[in-house]
Amino acid sequence: MAPRLQKSPVTVSHLRIIGGEWRSRKLPFAASAGVRPTPDRVRETAFNWLQPVIAGARCLDLFAGSGAFGFEAVSRGAAAAILVEEDLRVVQTLQKNVELLQTDNVHVQWMDARQFLATSREKPFDIVFLDPPYRDDINDWARRLADSPLLGASAWIYVEASSRTTLQLPPGWELQRSKHAGDVGYHLARRRDSAA
Repeated sequence: MAPRLQKSPVTVSHLRIIGGEWRSRKLPFAASAGVRPTPDRVRETAFNWLQPVIAGARCLDLFAGSGAFGFEAVSRGAAAAILVEEDLRVVQTLQKNVELLQTDNVHVQWMDARQFLATSREKPFDIVFLDPPYRDDINDWARRLADSPLLGASAWIYVEASSRTTLQLPPGWELQRSKHAGDVGYHLARRRDSAA
């Protein structure tokens, strides 16, 4: 599936980085492209969960949108973050934010998530943020990620979906944490391969 090329005007809103090197920095995101950043309190909880493993980690934000997870991860000490996004308007805003922060540790990929999982030659990731549009089947995306060589043997996976969704983790994934906030269900799983 080819990335989406949109031509309509972009309405810009802002998100705030919560912690780390870029704490309190505000970054624009393409609100009119349907981007819905994870609420601050949910993101803060997610990174509290990940704090023991974030330093030096390689992170993948498979549905980048605002880039909140990737930028927050690097701000808090992750070695690198890849932001995958299919909408060109959103990609352009993400690239401007990388320039604004003057970082070499955040890389933006203009690509459909399925294509990225199927074709990327990146080394396996330590942490993956799996936050597709709520209309998507989160369990299908979890299976696709589980089948991908991009998921490290002991990787941590943050999963976000509608609170009405029944989460079905792939074999070998163990649920570590799970919470709900309004319409948002958010979870932390860890991959446990027998060889790991």
